[in-house]
Amino acid sequence: MEEEKVKKMVRKGYAEIAKKNTSCCDQSASCGCTAETSEEISRKIGYSEEELNSVPNGANLGLGCGNPIALASLKNGETVLDLGSGGGFDCFLAANRVGKKGKVIGVDMTPEMIDKARENAKKGKYENVEFRLGEIENLPVADNTVDAVISNCVINLSPNKKRVFEEAFRVLKPNGRLMVSDIVLLKELPEIIKKNIQAYIGCLSGAEMKDQYMQLIRQAGFREVKIVEENHFPVEYMLNDPTAKAIIKASGIPDRKVKEIANSVASVKVSGIKSKN
Repeated sequence: MEEEKVKKMVRKGYAEIAKKNTSCCDQSASCGCTAETSEEISRKIGYSEEELNSVPNGANLGLGCGNPIALASLKNGETVLDLGSGGGFDCFLAANRVGKKGKVIGVDMTPEMIDKARENAKKGKYENVEFRLGEIENLPVADNTVDAVISNCVINLSPNKKRVFEEAFRVLKPNGRLMVSDIVLLKELPEIIKKNIQAYIGCLSGAEMKDQYMQLIRQAGFREVKIVEENHFPVEYMLNDPTAKAIIKASGIPDRKVKEIANSVASVKVSGIKSKN
């Protein structure tokens, strides 16, 4: 699929989520959503009750596949960049970690999401959080200015992941950390899924093979690149997800094949460091 077509469709899908002010589970565009609420999903992927209760209502859209904040070891006074910040959920959690002396920058390519995040920041009176409209392949952030880059189930949506990791490397300070949660593939998906734009928005056909994903991070210059945690994508998520249902119905994929596809997808938490040299 052409890059611009993919970006346009992804932007449209996530704009609808922002406008409806509900979790992704009510939409046709989602990353592994079931009929559960965004809070229930977030609990299952690693967020604590304290974290869920500490952010403004409407910030958590249930779009993630892990909790990168739990990995980032954020310190007071640090600057954090969130790639694909959505409604601001992870940004607000990061802001609580870095304190008033720190700073959090959220970047999202969907104007509606930026508006929503800014509204949430105002509701929560966050003075150390800033949201910028931009693409994660071309970050509106200066070189060597960020201590930690985080992202939650967003890089898989990019048609140019190589560029995303290069940009993350560029903006990080020496010894800065990359901490991301994302969807990867354990084996190739059928062509009918790869070419389906709904599957791309739903985080399936845009996902990279795990080994290639890790290699792209290393090629960008990161060191000590490792998978901190890996979980199989729950089969029931794919069977109940509205995006997946539409794809399955249109393509006539039998349940047996659906389970095989689900077993091909994993949620990973990955870390890397920008070395001084």
